[in-house]
Amino acid sequence: MGTKLSVNINKIATLRNSRGGNNPDVVKAAIDCQHFGADGITVHPRPDERHIRYSDVREISNIITTEFNIEGNPLEDKFVNLVLEVKPAQVTLVPDSPGQLTSNHGWDTIKEKEYLQRIIAVFKNAGIRVSIFVDPVERIVAAAADTGTDRVELYTEDYAKNYRKDKNAAVAAYVKAAAIAGENNLGLNAGHDLDRENLQFFKQSIPSLLEVSIGHALISDALYYGLENAIQLYKRALMI
Repeated sequence: MGTKLSVNINKIATLRNSRGGNNPDVVKAAIDCQHFGADGITVHPRPDERHIRYSDVREISNIITTEFNIEGNPLEDKFVNLVLEVKPAQVTLVPDSPGQLTSNHGWDTIKEKEYLQRIIAVFKNAGIRVSIFVDPVERIVAAAADTGTDRVELYTEDYAKNYRKDKNAAVAAYVKAAAIAGENNLGLNAGHDLDRENLQFFKQSIPSLLEVSIGHALISDALYYGLENAIQLYKRALMI
């Protein structure tokens, strides 16, 4: 099974919100991404709705037929209730604070094990696949297996930052983390700052990768190449 590309459309919503109105149309963008070959659509609603709105999530869930992945912090009751209402294919739990610009760290699956066990059970009991955002630390990935999660999503900012300096060194911790995930029967996702330059090597280094979620870089590339072409460029980078 190849690695799936889930397109995060938050940045499209950011552009819409900057002027008000409905241009660009976020729901249409989700449909178009699906039509252009995306294997999934990712959204990350935040409490202030500064990009994706909760109403967007509901509209998108009623229209798309590809996988729907909702990211967010389950400490917010509003987020938990939305996920349980919409019932996406996957929920990705991210420990970001309400005003945070973007996600910048994963869960401490050792210290936060009991909380994660409780909240993961809530979603799994509703028939929703669960992934949790983690740093590429072997003991953290191993401990994730005790939380009941189906998958882990490796936080790839450090890889992206160091890729040009030494790509083999940059990916080493992720290769080890992926091996630990496999030993513990955890599915493996990845995301954050993956782009056309570094994606193929990451996939080559970690063949077990099930899914990548990419938003900022892909939407930025779409400004130059068009949305359909950008999606296909990223899909080709995963086809090795």
